[in-house]
Amino acid sequence: MTKTVEIGSVKFGGPEFVVVAGPCSVESKEQFQSTADFVQSQGACALRGGLFKLRTDPSSFQGLGVNAYQLAKEVKESLGLPFISEITDPRQMGDLEDVVDAYQVGSRNMHNYALLKELGQSSKPVLLKRGLAALFKEWILAAEHVAKSGNDKIILCERGIRTFETSTRNTMDLNSLALAKKETHFPVLADPSHGTGRADLVTPLALAAAAAGADGLLLEVHPNPPQALSDGFQSLDFSQFENLMKQLRSLLPAMDRTLS
Repeated sequence: MTKTVEIGSVKFGGPEFVVVAGPCSVESKEQFQSTADFVQSQGACALRGGLFKLRTDPSSFQGLGVNAYQLAKEVKESLGLPFISEITDPRQMGDLEDVVDAYQVGSRNMHNYALLKELGQSSKPVLLKRGLAALFKEWILAAEHVAKSGNDKIILCERGIRTFETSTRNTMDLNSLALAKKETHFPVLADPSHGTGRADLVTPLALAAAAAGADGLLLEVHPNPPQALSDGFQSLDFSQFENLMKQLRSLLPAMDRTLS
């Protein structure tokens, strides 16, 4: 049976389907506020946004870092929504503890056991993304590193894995999503933004994940994706996000679920 994990007042793993949405990177107060306002108006009940970004290309935008702490707090508090953001280094925990309502562990850090053990000593929930090419067993054992260090408030996130296929950024593994629901007690989210790397494929894979039993979605949304400083190619614009939420509301009753 799935264990319910609460982030703020939002329950993950219960009968209600949860949508977490926001930009890949927090770029400015205006960009984050406008996105947060819109996704909340369409039914998102939690915010996502990168403050620190691990980028393959060192010349790419690395996030605003500590300069975004105050603006992120102001935006989340203005809307009363919990905020999830990625932690990339254990040394960030002291200050981030006052900013985020849950820590996200990105795919590159799924095998960072020192970080996982440190997060195991926190009282805040941990959203654990599957590694770039991690086996299902490795993903679950990574979660156990957090749990055995004292924190069992863990949410898994399937975000696609690297395979021989190159027509999409990653291969969305709905097999493992369904398996995680059957063989673990953790809530499971799907991230079709990274899972496909294509904004035009996010909606069909999001709906497929919901039908496969996911407890919610983690989505990248941007007011102007072509101008995004990171991952604009896979970010939904406002119209696309609105359309996805409408389709979710039609699908979820067939799964005996409602939108949180």
